[in-house]
Order: sequence, then C-alpha cells, then structure tokens
Amino acid sequence: MTLSILILAAVTLERLFELLLAERNTRRLLARGAVESGAEHYPVMVGLHAAWLAGLWWWAWDKPADLGWLGVYLVLQGLRIWTLASLGARWTTRIIVLPGQPLVRRGPYRFFAHPNYAVVVGEVAVLPLVFHMAAYAAVFSLLNASILWVRIAAESRALRPVEDEDRPGVRRDRSGLPSGRSRGTPS
Repeated sequence: MTLSILILAAVTLERLFELLLAERNTRRLLARGAVESGAEHYPVMVGLHAAWLAGLWWWAWDKPADLGWLGVYLVLQGLRIWTLASLGARWTTRIIVLPGQPLVRRGPYRFFAHPNYAVVVGEVAVLPLVFHMAAYAAVFSLLNASILWVRIAAESRALRPVEDEDRPGVRRDRSGLPSGRSRGTPS
C-alpha cells in the first residue's frame, strides 16, 4: 500500500468519525432545545466536501506524497483537534445554537470567531498540495470560499442574539451590524 493511499484512508476515516460525532452532538443539542439555522446550504457544503475527497481518491491515490505539505496538513489536524475539544459537545457540522448558552470563548475561540473554518480552508488547499495538485487546490479553495461566505453569514446571523447577550448594550442597525450607540443612549 502506498503512502498516498494511507493518507487518503486516514483522512476519509477522520471525516467519517467527525460526521458520526457531529450527528450525535446534533441530536443531543436539539433534544436540549437547540435550533438549527442555515439548513438550506448544508447539503451543498457536504456535497462539495465529498466531491473534494472523492476527487482526491480518483486522482491522487498513486501520486507521490510531499512530506513538507503533509507536515503542514498534520499541524492543521492539531488545530482541528483543539477546535473540536474547545467546543466539546457543542461541536457539529451544522449551525446549531442552544438558546441561553454563552458563546464558547476558550481555546482558539479566544483569538477569533471561526477557527474551525480556518482549518477547513487550510485542509482544502493543503491536502491536494501533498499530492502536487495545485490547480485542484485552487479550484476547490474557490468553491469552498463561496460556500463559506454563505455559511459564515448564516452562522453570524444565528449567533447574533447570543453575542448581544454576551455584550449588553450593543445596539444594531437594520443590517445587523453594531450601530455604535449603546442601548439606552438618547437619540
């Protein structure tokens, strides 16, 4: 068995494990009263990621692996584990918000709002580079960016009430962006 097949098998098993974990967490969160947002784009996102991985199996299974890029990919996996561990039972592949719960502010979430998406952006670009497939990395990076644009907007809308609870006094304009005036400030 070649190194490329081992890498692709490991990534496939990781993704299957994540889907099972996400499904379990989703069921538990919904049972606790959580609400799903952005369900309409979810099948597109899953299809894109499935096509990305299937294409790698089709074109990369017999290509030599670049160990430098593989090292970068492994670092991304460490960041992925940190992100999943930080969210714990609240991590899912869907946008699920549990009303009344504060936003997670530990782990990589101390530094920026969407670390899991940053990891995914890196993975989509880097894994094809492990197999010397720069054009493939570029095409799927653009496709992934388009779905993440939709997804992050949907997630930001879903989390807005939670963010406002975390920051009392924030007043938003019609677009949902902070207006610069706090609640209770005279007009």
